[in-house]
Amino acid sequence: MLQDTQTIRYYQKLTDTLVELWNRGYRFDDQRMFLDGYLAALRHSNAMEPYLIHRLEEEVTRYLYDGSNFEMPEPQIQRDFY
Repeated sequence: MLQDTQTIRYYQKLTDTLVELWNRGYRFDDQRMFLDGYLAALRHSNAMEPYLIHRLEEEVTRYLYDGSNFEMPEPQIQRDFY
């Protein structure tokens, strides 16, 4: 579980972006490439401690592999009953 506030913000940004990419038609390979690049940029910029980046990577990877995060809800049909 993430506890550092900055790490949580990065997690939220990443997961929101992954869902947006999914909705735009990008699938797992593209999302994984995006995630790898994002994490590499965090490592390169020294924006966070390395152990926090590792924990962030674990959590976001778990999110990415959970298919329920990317399922589209089926539209509800409303029927008028008179």
